[in-house]
Amino acid sequence: MPQYVNLRGHQTYTYEWDNDGEAVVLLHGGLSKTSSLDYILVPALEDEFHVFAYDRTGHGFTGDQSGSLHFEFQSNEAIAYLEEVVKEPAHLIGYSDGAIIALMVAIKRPDLVKSIISIGGNFHYNGVMPNAHIVRAISQEEQAEYNLISPDAPDTLLKKTQRMHAIWAEEPNITVAELARIECPVLVLAGDDDVINHHHTVELYEALALGQLAIIPGTSHSVMKEKPELLHAVIMQFLEDLSFPVTRWPVRRTNNQPE
Repeated sequence: MPQYVNLRGHQTYTYEWDNDGEAVVLLHGGLSKTSSLDYILVPALEDEFHVFAYDRTGHGFTGDQSGSLHFEFQSNEAIAYLEEVVKEPAHLIGYSDGAIIALMVAIKRPDLVKSIISIGGNFHYNGVMPNAHIVRAISQEEQAEYNLISPDAPDTLLKKTQRMHAIWAEEPNITVAELARIECPVLVLAGDDDVINHHHTVELYEALALGQLAIIPGTSHSVMKEKPELLHAVIMQFLEDLSFPVTRWPVRRTNNQPE
């Protein structure tokens, strides 16, 4: 049942699906909300995992705060959510901006993260394809939905959109050295026509000690909506076996292989 919780003095809209399994936290994309992805991901997860999610500050049903759209703020908010709401280490499934936040949480607080699934995520702003962040007009449907669910004034939708695009031009700034410090298994997943440059996606994967890579064919940055069944299969296979992959012909995974 969704409800507001007081997260370090701010009313934050949170979701929880009851189950006794390990905790999974869903992290939605930028300028989006939990309800844009929960109906796709939760059905595959809820029988085996205890699923949590929340609308980040300035998104969905959660009101804005000063500086809320910067990734430093959002990653600290995710840490607070894990500490105060989930109250245990969790598997993080992040889409787009949510994937960035998951990586930052694992760098800052490895004790809170069991694994990460990065869907369409980038670690540096230069990994996004040119013209991917062109500010477009807000549709009547988008404005009407925002007016209905957001605690913020109607005119703030355009202002948030402009703020977010300015941030995307300069953030995130995660280094390869920082990625190499991530200790948990990470599934790097993207569409074969994603807005994230494939070279950047591979660089992310290769920087991770326990990385795995999945490129879903015939999909874009909207991979979750385009091929959900294939996405589910890849995600569940990853979560059900987090051991170090042992392949028959290792090339990149030459460390920690059994003799």
